[in-house]
Amino acid sequence: MSTMNISLPDSLKSFVDEQVSKGAYGTSSEYVRELIRKDADRLHLRSLLLQGAQSGHGGTADAAYFESLRERVRKRATPGTSK
Repeated sequence: MSTMNISLPDSLKSFVDEQVSKGAYGTSSEYVRELIRKDADRLHLRSLLLQGAQSGHGGTADAAYFESLRERVRKRATPGTSK
């Protein structure tokens, strides 16, 4: 694992220390890693949403569409039914 040193204003360091002292994280490094993971997840989700928005119209999500989804789920949930 690589090491990175960061500088924080006293107010932010106090905030990080408070989060660690509440017991949610064992160390300040764990807290920062979790923040970075969440930001990476957020960026990935944003990318997927933008791809979806750019992919064009995929059809109408009406009552018939949702009924077909329910039917597919029922078929998969019934033992002995082929997929």
